[in-house]
Amino acid sequence: MPIWTLHRGDALTTLRTLPSGSVAATITDPPYNSGAMSAAQRTASTARDKYVSGDAQHQLPDFDGDSRDQRSYTLWLTLILTECYRITQHAGPLLVFSDFRQLPATSDALQAAGWTWRGIVPWHKPISRPCRGGFNRACEYILWGTKGPVDATRNPVYLPGLYSASQPRGKARVHITQKPDGLMTELVKVCVPDGTILDPFTGSGTTGVAALASGRSFIGIEQSEQIATTADARLTAAAA
Repeated sequence: MPIWTLHRGDALTTLRTLPSGSVAATITDPPYNSGAMSAAQRTASTARDKYVSGDAQHQLPDFDGDSRDQRSYTLWLTLILTECYRITQHAGPLLVFSDFRQLPATSDALQAAGWTWRGIVPWHKPISRPCRGGFNRACEYILWGTKGPVDATRNPVYLPGLYSASQPRGKARVHITQKPDGLMTELVKVCVPDGTILDPFTGSGTTGVAALASGRSFIGIEQSEQIATTADARLTAAAA
């Protein structure tokens, strides 16, 4: 029977307390530290200001840790992913989300942390923000890496290289950067069956919910007490 644990606190501080080789995969959606065109906008704007449209009909909680410039973001994410590398078992996969601005920095951090970079999986959002005079910002990206080789004998899956799914809307939306349940249900298949998935940026718990529903266990970390309370409720319901 799958089990789950949700730690409340800073990701890097908490990761350093977890034992080496204790999870089968890391799947995470870190704060992008993106969405602003200048240093002044980046440091003055909250995550909600950057990632939620002005006509949004919800008052979901904001979150901290989204005002780093690109150099400090790369260093910080390298430290995070280095700990995830230590905690993940040999041949285990890493999936980490990014937008187009932070794609180069994220790939640098992934490799600097020791992971072997395997590719990029676009996530297409059918409902996306338009860009006047240009192209819709219709995609975010999932960087895929492994701790050493791909061990297809333990998990002989054939997964697509592109996903299309809309973010939750209405009452189903409980986090401002929440990922679709259907998308995460597919992504957790990269983890070996019955394995444990680590997510150091749990948010509302969507990765954990998908893990538990698939028979995999879950270890999460969330800094915001308010958001962690939401994740705890969702994980409890998924495990029932």
